[in-house]
Amino acid sequence: MDIPRVGILVGPRGRGSNMAAIARSGFADVSVVIAPSESAPAVQIAHDLGLAVSIVPPGDEYGSRLVEALGKVDFVCLAGYMRLLPAEVLRTFDGRVLNIHPSLLPKFGGQGMYGSRVHEAVIAAGESESGCTVHYVNDKYDEGSPLLQLRCPVMPEDTAEALAARVLALEHQAYPWAIELAAAIIHRRSESSP
Repeated sequence: MDIPRVGILVGPRGRGSNMAAIARSGFADVSVVIAPSESAPAVQIAHDLGLAVSIVPPGDEYGSRLVEALGKVDFVCLAGYMRLLPAEVLRTFDGRVLNIHPSLLPKFGGQGMYGSRVHEAVIAAGESESGCTVHYVNDKYDEGSPLLQLRCPVMPEDTAEALAARVLALEHQAYPWAIELAAAIIHRRSESSP
């Protein structure tokens, strides 16, 4: 399979570091970055990287406008996108929507579990390890099938910030690898189907 074309959906406050990691990886061709507004921090990074940006604010016909902006991408990747995806997007890109979460799902996932909240919960629970999970996206928060997990230790002296930095470094490795893995899975399926 050729390098997959990817559309990345970012949120209003995402830093864009996973988006940049995907764009720089060589494992994906980022066709478009879709943001809810021009003021989203990831938009400037996308411009700096020479990526096409489309602004699609939530509202009427949001799902169909997202599908139109995504065009003919092979995969949709969420990066700091905090909403449930509209059904039209999930139908159009069935089995081809990925997200990354900063914990070892199914632990510490679900609505409201993002950013430092996740790392604080991991430390409070006394976990000995954490990491990140790239998973397929469905109509519930963080409940799609896991595709790839990378792990790291939780140190006794860890703060949420220290753990977050360690997990983020793993995210930047995991997301591009997961795209390559997902593309290989689809390629194998297409070769084996009659």
